[in-house]
Amino acid sequence: MNLSALTALSPLDGRYVSRLSALRPIMSEHGYMHRRVQVEVTWFIALSDAGFAEFPPLTAPARAHLRGLVERFCEADTQAIKDIERTTNHDVKAVEYWIKAQFAGHPELQRAAEFVHFACTSEDINNTSHALQLRAGRDEVLLPALATIVERLRAMARQFADQPMLSRTHGQTASPTTVGKELANVVARLERARAQIAAVPLLAKMNGAVGNYNAHLAAWPEFDWEAFARRVVERTEPEGLGLTFQPYSIQIEPHDYMAELFDAVARANTILIDLSRDIWGYISLGYFKQRLKEGEIGSSTMPHKVNPIDFENAEGNLGLANALLRHLAEKLPISRWQRDLTDSTVLRNIGVALGYAALAYSSLMTGLNKLELNASQLAADLDASWEVLAEPIQTVMRRHGVAGAYEKLKEVTRGQTVTREALHALIESLDIPEDDRQRLLALTPASYTGRAAELARRA
Repeated sequence: MNLSALTALSPLDGRYVSRLSALRPIMSEHGYMHRRVQVEVTWFIALSDAGFAEFPPLTAPARAHLRGLVERFCEADTQAIKDIERTTNHDVKAVEYWIKAQFAGHPELQRAAEFVHFACTSEDINNTSHALQLRAGRDEVLLPALATIVERLRAMARQFADQPMLSRTHGQTASPTTVGKELANVVARLERARAQIAAVPLLAKMNGAVGNYNAHLAAWPEFDWEAFARRVVERTEPEGLGLTFQPYSIQIEPHDYMAELFDAVARANTILIDLSRDIWGYISLGYFKQRLKEGEIGSSTMPHKVNPIDFENAEGNLGLANALLRHLAEKLPISRWQRDLTDSTVLRNIGVALGYAALAYSSLMTGLNKLELNASQLAADLDASWEVLAEPIQTVMRRHGVAGAYEKLKEVTRGQTVTREALHALIESLDIPEDDRQRLLALTPASYTGRAAELARRA
């Protein structure tokens, strides 16, 4: 059976392949190989500039050729490396051999070929490559997608800032709010979550087999290898990798920053699960309608249905993403002694975890863009819920020292159908100042929204 979108084992590379085109070049095996080549080339060029007599600075043409290996790296190059790996059975060594093969016809580079992968353990290459992948996946895919969702919600918060809506605490009628204010709540939460994702430093180590520069010092004992490694890791591209230096490690970078990043993404996803479920509920209540798409079918047997499938898809895929992200966060910081290999196979699933998150963000945006407010249903629910005004009435009563205010309102409202007429009769009987009486009589469920509209517009 040929591998295609129809035969792919994962729906990310099957049913949803077209929706993850931005992430695939970054988090795929090809993306991983590309970053490995970048790290090897960056380290090699930096060594030529370190001042070693045995490896003089490279000429401009040699540097251009090396940079071109990174800039023009393509799928055919990945396949060539994989072909070498069939013999080596070692992926990083295959990268080293591929780079050396690209020195053919360049005597200057051929003379320096043994400085490719010099003093490096495979993990020096792999951990920096993963950090580069994560930086691109976070900065080019996840953060922009979250920003798009935030801006859509912000626009909706302002658009519906004044639209009153019945609240439901514990699923029961409660003090009214506005549609815009409820969306503004999510904007505030997501902005904080997104900032936490963006703030996680991406760490990398280049310190040898067990983190002590053993091989490096065997070659040049007097050279400051730690300072050199820091420069390579922290200098901006192309002279360096533009990451944060990790000075302490075993053979592998400890992956604590990965756990921090994946936990931060999972927290943002949890907020979006909450949003997806709430919007799903509001659609069920009729507060929102969904724009129809020509030819689309909601049920194979019930022609009337317009299902909230985008929010259901978002919720499901956010759950899958979080299951993987939380396993990654719990597993990756644990390694037996100076290193075991359990992290290697797990790390290959980072793209899967981020893929499900990106897929969910896409579904959520599709759903949000379909929503149309149903103001008449919102108004009808409010007009049928005069009991929510028990709160302001008893609060004014308490202000003026009316004994048992809460208990009196509880007696006439709890679990009962409350009418406008009954509340007005109660208000007329109260011994309170006339201006407060008139203010309560003018109050309706739709107008009892506090500062909701102002808070929504501020989002």
